[in-house]
Amino acid sequence: MLEVFEIGPCDNPYQMGFLTGQRFSDKIRKSQPLIEALTINNQKKFPRYWDELVGTAEGSGVPVLHMILINFRKEILPFLPQSTAANSNADTSLCNAPDDCSDVLVVSDSMAIAAHNEDANVALVGHTYIIKATSPNGLSFVGYTYAGELPSCAFGFNSNGLAFTLNSVPPSEAEIAGGGIGRNFISRDLLEATSIDDALSRIQSSEVSVGHSYNLIDIGARRILNVETASRNRVSVHEVGATPFFHANMYLHLRVEQVEDDNSKSRHERAAILPKRSKDDFLSLLGDTDHERYPIYMTGPTLYTLCTAMIDLDDKTLSIIEGNPKNGKVAYIFSMSTKELSHIKINQYD
Repeated sequence: MLEVFEIGPCDNPYQMGFLTGQRFSDKIRKSQPLIEALTINNQKKFPRYWDELVGTAEGSGVPVLHMILINFRKEILPFLPQSTAANSNADTSLCNAPDDCSDVLVVSDSMAIAAHNEDANVALVGHTYIIKATSPNGLSFVGYTYAGELPSCAFGFNSNGLAFTLNSVPPSEAEIAGGGIGRNFISRDLLEATSIDDALSRIQSSEVSVGHSYNLIDIGARRILNVETASRNRVSVHEVGATPFFHANMYLHLRVEQVEDDNSKSRHERAAILPKRSKDDFLSLLGDTDHERYPIYMTGPTLYTLCTAMIDLDDKTLSIIEGNPKNGKVAYIFSMSTKELSHIKINQYD
């Protein structure tokens, strides 16, 4: 049974936090075995990416534990008592930040497009960057990255012509398994995939703690798959065709008990009635602000669209748009047809 713990009046915030920690010490201590299990399982499955995480921590001068907490926040937060976060003296805005994103996808005779709004808590504005890297094995990749996290829990592509965008999904507490493989490690692994089938295999082989929605894009094969996952190795695959496919932050085809999300449902309802016949239509859809409370394009006060990614499978380009995408102000254009992953920075952003 959910417990209500009444505190106060307290002399100061420290006393409130101390009393909360004292009362729920058993539950809070349970997070230590959880972090240990996450560390062991992910380090064992992905030793190279774990070294990358440690290197990021040491290069930035941030304790490794802080990096672990940032990269596993979605796998840890469901196991913490809500009263602990609410009464903590620490700033939990970044840890609790929602990450609602929207995608519209199509593969038809006339166009093959994946368009993605990267939405996050307003606290994360200015806390992202683009990583363009070459791995020791010679593979190159580009990943839109949140500060301190592995690339990329947003979108990216590699020199094998494999790209992806991601959408969080809200499984209920009963659907979450402790100590499994973290979503950030799986998406980092996708940047090493050789094809869409290889990417799907990498997703299916990981026993996740928390489910996710992956939009896998194969430039050469001209294919897009939406892959929904959940704990206990549950995976559902939908191949995108000529009918435009919109995905926000609810499971659509994997039968999973999930938390109802009014924001996501509103975006789905709005997207269903908007035109989706061209690339410009896709950008206008992702730039829609018609709903006062739950617009598709977000400008606060809680959620904010950081950027829009437009992947054109026929042109073999990734365009990153800052500001409302229907205005078409492109910041970067990356070529996906060369091993060098060359890019152009548009002058208006210099």
